[in-house]
Amino acid sequence: MIKVTDLKKAFDGNVILKGINLDINAQEVVVLIGPSGAGKSTFLRCLNQLETINSGHIFINGEDITNPKVDINKIRQKLGMVFQDFNLFPHMTVLENIMISPMKVKHESHKTAYETAIQLLNKVGLLNKATAYPDDLSGGQKQRIAIARALAMKPSVMLFDEPTSALDPEMVGEVLAVMQNLAREGMTMIVVTHEMGFAREVGNRIIFMDRGYIVEENSPQNLFSHPQKERTKAFLSKILSSQNNTLNTLQL
Repeated sequence: MIKVTDLKKAFDGNVILKGINLDINAQEVVVLIGPSGAGKSTFLRCLNQLETINSGHIFINGEDITNPKVDINKIRQKLGMVFQDFNLFPHMTVLENIMISPMKVKHESHKTAYETAIQLLNKVGLLNKATAYPDDLSGGQKQRIAIARALAMKPSVMLFDEPTSALDPEMVGEVLAVMQNLAREGMTMIVVTHEMGFAREVGNRIIFMDRGYIVEENSPQNLFSHPQKERTKAFLSKILSSQNNTLNTLQL
């Protein structure tokens, strides 16, 4: 579904992505892990051209979206994206937040957009919040609404950029549960996260990035149990130890 060849991206001479090559299949859940500054979020933003790449190519369903002649807005409709921050419109109800893009961008009727929004609110377990405003929601609820809003455009791929990083620990599970259900339903997903439990359980493939490179990729079982690169081993040792300490503290 997605093919990336020799993707490079720099900001003011600072090279963030140093030649990324990656293929992603339909219905695959690919999880990107790595330290801050590795280029994970930049890579996601390049996939839907929120960042203009310096060189390389990105193909989605065989179409080179780096071609200037391509209608990138049409391509973006196929790529749902959920950010660290929720980016909901505060002056609109939950229902209106979900309905607005299908109506404005895809010119869906109010009836169709409404019916889809109701279905999605039910999917994320927030049908009772349809008439609420974002300020009345918890962080976990806001992020579930953000997922529903992205799904309202009926994307082929969902991109998640650390969707739980801004949440309190007790709210993380409710968002990950929605994402896990999407994976079970066969949604193609690319997820940047530090939630190693989610990566191990839901990911079909784990990509470890560092300093703009893909250092290692493998199945969750192999990468977590038998990492091949020393840099991967060091990262996993540090982050898994940190998460275990956090869990022990919460249990106390």
